[in-house]
Amino acid sequence: GAGGSIGSKLCGKILTCQPRELVLVEQSEFALFEIEQELASLEHGGCVLPLVADVVDESAIRTVLERCRPAIIFHAAAHKHVPLMERQPCEALKNNTLATASLARLASEYGVERFVFISTDKAINPTSVMGCSKRLAEKTLQARQRASGKRTAFMAGRFGNVLGSS
Repeated sequence: GAGGSIGSKLCGKILTCQPRELVLVEQSEFALFEIEQELASLEHGGCVLPLVADVVDESAIRTVLERCRPAIIFHAAAHKHVPLMERQPCEALKNNTLATASLARLASEYGVERFVFISTDKAINPTSVMGCSKRLAEKTLQARQRASGKRTAFMAGRFGNVLGSS
């Protein structure tokens, strides 16, 4: 979710920490191009690697992890618009819950040190499909965190409403 409203802001903040490489993963080519161009103009922008991939596509994500071997994953990819997800609950579950569970499993498999999941305030006592899908994603991460033999520290942060977000 590097090209979304929260993901793109995270990328800018992460870049100020001077990472060896900042891998941007985004399913929207246009959004990826936009954030890549924005970051390229900043100091340390030369360490940015933009990759088009969908978090739902396990094979593509496995390829990214194999190629880049990240130390930290910030997972901001999500379907987040409540009315749309009420009409398409399977898409909310597929993208927000199942893809997060898959990504967390792969992170552990590839020895990623830290996995930071961007959740929502709507996961607190959820009353919508979107909120439920994000709460279920949080629950999968909690289960991973408690699992024996895990190699990754899993954590989540909840954001409130972001006006005009994508």
